[in-house]
Amino acid sequence: MKLPEPSIDRTPEAEAPTATLAALPRAIERPVSGATCNTRLTRAMPNRRGSAKGGDAVMAGLMRTSGTERDRLVAREILAGNMPSFLQDLVPVEVSGRARDGSPIRITFCATPDYLAVGSDRDFVRVPMGLPAAMQIAGRFDMMLPTRRMVDQIYRAADTRVAPKPMTPGPQMSSTDYLVRHNRTVEGQLRGASVAGHLTSGHKKDLVLTNRLSSNRGRVAIYGWHRTNGKAIQPLSTVHGATYADYSHGVRLISQTAYLNGRPVRLADLMADPDYASLISDEGPIRAAQLQVASAN
Repeated sequence: MKLPEPSIDRTPEAEAPTATLAALPRAIERPVSGATCNTRLTRAMPNRRGSAKGGDAVMAGLMRTSGTERDRLVAREILAGNMPSFLQDLVPVEVSGRARDGSPIRITFCATPDYLAVGSDRDFVRVPMGLPAAMQIAGRFDMMLPTRRMVDQIYRAADTRVAPKPMTPGPQMSSTDYLVRHNRTVEGQLRGASVAGHLTSGHKKDLVLTNRLSSNRGRVAIYGWHRTNGKAIQPLSTVHGATYADYSHGVRLISQTAYLNGRPVRLADLMADPDYASLISDEGPIRAAQLQVASAN
């Protein structure tokens, strides 16, 4: 049975050079120490209440809901702690390179092992959402979205790489039914594999930070959905409005605390600094103004 062609969101603006995995710094690895991305980085994430609904039950109540209203209700659940505890087990991704002056540097950033989901560890559904809801949750949890380069780095460092499984494109792509069905497909691919502390990638397009948001206000930037050969199906796109989300999107959070040569620093500062930005951004520094644009959507 032939799969339908993946849905690719094209954008009319000129594409920046696409970062291939081969062009990334070769020294991308998982630090040996597990203490780097410790529980202090997730202390803003509330614990899940025992009375919270499972993911299937939450989504069953949202079958006739979509768009910003679904985002509002899902965000309310997540901000109240109704999300799998394994999302608090951040995974370190280490990138080595050189600063502009040639000095060796090592940046470690801490990523959620999978995309945002609602429910418990055993009963959860990954929940695509628009940029405003994603940034609201990221801000409350002292986290942020990745850059395009970081998405590539996460894929390269992943313990488990899941092949994309596109569904038939059309208006139904943004329905709750579609995102629930795609979640079941992904779970079938994982076959019950452990996700706690294991970096999983390839099964969604990422919401990302990019300088393009400053000239494309009111839009969301998406990138990724890597094939098993390491090439992303979805080039960087800002074609959709900020509140758009469909089954193929995912929200992976990155801690605002990163490490530069083992020293804790703010990730936003690294993104904005010309000496270090190129290791985690393929479009130069991403300054505070762009982060504010994303948060304002």
